[in-house]
Amino acid sequence: MIRLAFDSFRLVLLPTDLLLFLLLFATIGFLLYARRREYYRVAWRQIVARPFAMACMGVCLLYASVALLDSVRYQKRAAVADGTQQKTKKGDPVYRPEILTLLDLLCSGLREHTETTFSAPFATHQFTKETIELADGRTIRGYPRLKYGGASLADPEEKWRQVAWLAVRGLMIGIGVGGMLIVLAIGFFVARRRISQKAKPGTPVRSGLRVGGFLAVLAVFAGILVSLSAEVHVLGTDQVGQDVLYRSLKGCRVGLVVGTLTTLIATPLAILFGIMAGYFGGRIDDIIQYLYTTLDSIPSILLIAAAMLIVTTRVEVEQAAVASDTRLLWLCVVLGIGSWTGLCRLLRGETLKVRENEYVEAAEAFGVSRVEIMFRHLLPNVTHIVLISIILRFSGLVLAEAVLAYVGIGVDPSMESWGNMINAARLDISRDPIVWWNLLAAFLFMFGLVLPANIFGDAVRDALDPRLKTE
Repeated sequence: MIRLAFDSFRLVLLPTDLLLFLLLFATIGFLLYARRREYYRVAWRQIVARPFAMACMGVCLLYASVALLDSVRYQKRAAVADGTQQKTKKGDPVYRPEILTLLDLLCSGLREHTETTFSAPFATHQFTKETIELADGRTIRGYPRLKYGGASLADPEEKWRQVAWLAVRGLMIGIGVGGMLIVLAIGFFVARRRISQKAKPGTPVRSGLRVGGFLAVLAVFAGILVSLSAEVHVLGTDQVGQDVLYRSLKGCRVGLVVGTLTTLIATPLAILFGIMAGYFGGRIDDIIQYLYTTLDSIPSILLIAAAMLIVTTRVEVEQAAVASDTRLLWLCVVLGIGSWTGLCRLLRGETLKVRENEYVEAAEAFGVSRVEIMFRHLLPNVTHIVLISIILRFSGLVLAEAVLAYVGIGVDPSMESWGNMINAARLDISRDPIVWWNLLAAFLFMFGLVLPANIFGDAVRDALDPRLKTE
């Protein structure tokens, strides 16, 4: 864990946060590299020509933005009653033990407005009965009023009319912000065209309308959601009274971390062993085939369970956030070690074909080293398979986290994740009446990430796969 101290707070960087930001910078570097390659520019134009795929990419970027906000952590300096900051005897500042994120700061209302126990979406009263003491001293069994959910609503009987007014207010704010975003987007693309002098007439306006329209839709949705969540619990509360919407937003980071870091671990192994097996052949090919065949024969669920049991017993719990992050990191490592074999097989088969091309034989005839041939001639010709596999495998890894949490060998139970929400909802749906909103919220957020990722992955496959190219 890395700490950077400032005047009133210090930044805290956990291992998965560091890896997530390194992956972000690596992605930016690859995009800058791809801009100089005509092959990727043609593929990008094919993807841009599919508005629905671009909208799905925007949704995935929205989830990634939430995950990055939840990866910037900090600790505030402790203060005494008079407002001054606490210091040790040596003069060092004292920080609060609680580690917060930028997402916690933005959702401070949702995080702090906790109820006693369950409450349904948009409810003004608690979901379960309690003993209520009346003003005249009598006690009755009933549904007590929530402390925060609907507390400002004057008349609970007219709840839906007041909720509708809140939604309309958020809608108007979202429309205003969305209109400004459309104007800014059009202005950006027009200015970019004047600088580059490459775009066709009318193209900047259409591009600005597409991007600005998407951002405007997000602004309208966010305006309605913020306006409602400021007064009511939009998705209800869980057993300990925590807002389910806040928990669902916190789960975005775990889903993104499992999907991206696992891919980051598995992809280099698959590329290295797959190209080596296909290019060298012979004994090296036999050894690599034996390695991934043996690994495939081990039940993955048993391998993950054994590894996570060892990690759990060895983790020293200094802070809950550090222990949870360590377990999440090792889960990604175990999943990455067990999931590279499929891509390795694909790359081996493709390398067997590519190595027979004339330019590879010419490079060998001119005495180019085998390592240089692998990275300069073979790797660029199998990159489309790597990209397609990464994007299509991402959704499977997000679902795998939920399955592993459901069987009790996933992320730490104290960490907010969609899998832990589904695992907790397993007991909630057995109540009478049924507590259904925890499961629904996890399903909606997971579905909202997996479906756009699959659709965008199909578009990338169609644009990069040489056998499916239409241009």
